Amino acid sequence: MRILKGIIMILASILILWLVIAAFVSGDCQYEKSISINAPVEKVWQNTNTLKAMDQWSPWNDLDPALKKDWTGTTGQPGEKVCWESQKEEAGKGCQEVTKVDAAGKRIETAIQFLTPYKSEANAYVAVAPEGNGSKATWGFTSKIPYPFTVMKLFMNMEDAIGKDYEKGLSRLKAMAEKP
Repeated sequence: MRILKGIIMILASILILWLVIAAFVSGDCQYEKSISINAPVEKVWQNTNTLKAMDQWSPWNDLDPALKKDWTGTTGQPGEKVCWESQKEEAGKGCQEVTKVDAAGKRIETAIQFLTPYKSEANAYVAVAPEGNGSKATWGFTSKIPYPFTVMKLFMNMEDAIGKDYEKGLSRLKAMAEKP
């Protein structure tokens, strides 16, 4: 009985410590990566201003060539939406919807809802700006980790988790935009 009480006390202490630490860790999560492109802003923007355009350079299509996609809404307008479903766990299931298109500022914003392998939400964006004789494309997202899972943020490295995917996607965008 003493051993059981000791185990319960240790587990309760760990849980309390976890909850206290989680209260002091922000759930805000953000990541972005940029690339310089030797092409005019308008040409780069044409490759980023719709979900269908972004799909052409998305690194996540590589996860499952048989990925099922369902497109709805008006292309390049708020409400344009793609939902995907895969039998492969790493590709999962979810939807991405355009929430804002700023053609003058060359920025598109989307809301992403991941349903599997785990539920989460994020807001993503792609912005294109002039840079020297070319352009700079910035791709990023913001999300919120719910309490008490904020502690996991202390052990996460976004660059290790998705940096290579973002680099791959932006490199594909660069190659497409620089094509004559």
